[in-house]
Amino acid sequence: MADTALKTALADELSKLVSQHRDIVVLCSDSRGSSGFASFASEHPEAFVEVGIAEQNEVGIAAGLAAVGMRPYVAAPAAFLSSRAAEQVKIDVAYSHMNVKLFGVSGGISYGDLGASHYSINDIAVMRSFADLDILIPSDAVQMRAIARHSVTTERGCYIRTGRGPVPIIYSDEESAFTYGKANMLRDGRDATIIAIGEMVSPAMQAADNLKARGISVRLLDMPCIRPLDTEAIERATEDTGRIITVEEHGCYGGLGSTVMEALSEHPVPIRMIALPDEYCFTGSTADIKAHYGLTAEGIEESVASFIGGME
Repeated sequence: MADTALKTALADELSKLVSQHRDIVVLCSDSRGSSGFASFASEHPEAFVEVGIAEQNEVGIAAGLAAVGMRPYVAAPAAFLSSRAAEQVKIDVAYSHMNVKLFGVSGGISYGDLGASHYSINDIAVMRSFADLDILIPSDAVQMRAIARHSVTTERGCYIRTGRGPVPIIYSDEESAFTYGKANMLRDGRDATIIAIGEMVSPAMQAADNLKARGISVRLLDMPCIRPLDTEAIERATEDTGRIITVEEHGCYGGLGSTVMEALSEHPVPIRMIALPDEYCFTGSTADIKAHYGLTAEGIEESVASFIGGME
C-alpha cells in the first residue's frame, strides 16, 4: 500500500462514519486544508463548522455541542490546540467530562521551515496533564482508521495526534493495528526494547531490522495509547530484555519517555530517551531536523547500539 497521511485517513474514515452516526460534526480553525478535511467539508456541509483562526472558541463550541448530544471532532494544528486552547481543553472538555475528540495535526516538527512557533513538541505533555482525557497517537493509516472507528464507540474525550505528510503502512488490517489501551509488539528480541509512538514507529522498525543484521536482538513496541498506558507490556519488556529505549517526535519532558519512566519508577531499569532536547529547535526542513537530532532509522540504530554496548 502507498504511503498515506494520517490526517487523510481520519477524514476519509469520518466521511464514511457520518452516514451511520448523524451526531458527528467536525470543527476546523481555518485548517480544513492542512488538517485534511477539505473534501469532508464539501461532501458533508451539514456536519462541518468553520470557526476560523480561533482555537479557544473552537474547543468551547465543541464542548457545547457535546453537551447537547453531538459527537464533535476538533481539528487544528497541534501547536495551537495544545497551547492557545489549553484552558478550554482542561475545563470545557476534560474537567467537564465532555465527549470531544481533539485532533492535533502537524505534531512534532512537521511544519519544518515555519519554525519554533509552529512546532508542537510539548503537546503530549500538556494534554496528558489533564485527567480523564485519552491520548492516542497512531503510527500508520490503518491504525488511524481503527482509532477513528473506536472513537465513535466511546463517550470519553480524547486527543489524537498525527504528523503532516504521508507515512509508510505498517499494519495489514485494523484488527491487529489497534486495541484500546494495548501496545503492539512489531519485533521481538532479548537485548533491549524500543518503545516508539506515532511516525517514529516506522524508522524504529527499520532500526530494529538493521540491528538484527548486526547481531543485536531488539523488541519493538508500538504504543498508540499514552493514556491508557499498557504498563503490563512495559513491565514485561523490562523483565525480558532489561533495557528500554523510547523514541518520540516530542520534547524530552512530559512525553513518551517521561511516561514510561513514571510507569517504571518502582521497577528501575536502564532507560535511554531518544527525543528532542530541552531547547528551541532550529528552523529547517523536517528531514534535516530529524537527522540532526537522531530521529531517523540510522540515528535510532546507532543510539540503541551504543546504549547496549556501553552497558556490556
